[in-house]
Amino acid sequence: MAGGVEELLDMLYNMVQDAWSVPLGSDRCIVEREKVLDMIDDIKATLPVDLKQARTIVEGRNEVISMAKREAEGIKRQAEERARQMVSEEEVLITAKHKANDLLAAADEKAREVRRVTNEYVEDAFKRTEDAINEALGEVRQSRAQFRSAVSKPSGQGSGQA
Repeated sequence: MAGGVEELLDMLYNMVQDAWSVPLGSDRCIVEREKVLDMIDDIKATLPVDLKQARTIVEGRNEVISMAKREAEGIKRQAEERARQMVSEEEVLITAKHKANDLLAAADEKAREVRRVTNEYVEDAFKRTEDAINEALGEVRQSRAQFRSAVSKPSGQGSGQA
């Protein structure tokens, strides 16, 4: 199998472009069916790799969010433990509660920021992947339509093969 989808589509394009024209039909050509079908199969096999990369990005995003939640829980537990240790004096207890709330607010803010940045990154990755897949699909459909058009020409027009 050749490189990525773009390379396969370039090869397919070049094959059609370099193909012999059908006599009296400059917009039609003759291509080796097996080669074209093999290239289309290679393209189909390559697309799931791109989708797997997108899934990996989503899994990474979920892992980052989970880590941020665990970190926030750890900070919360530390703050609560610290507050329990300082119960002896009311003023110290009030100070500890304020610090715990500040830590929780900071952890929540950090988790929101990580989630926001991660979501933006994943959205951008999905957009780029979707654009690449749509472009590749459009090129495959165009090549397929040209191929069908060439194959479906009446037998009287293409009887002189080279």
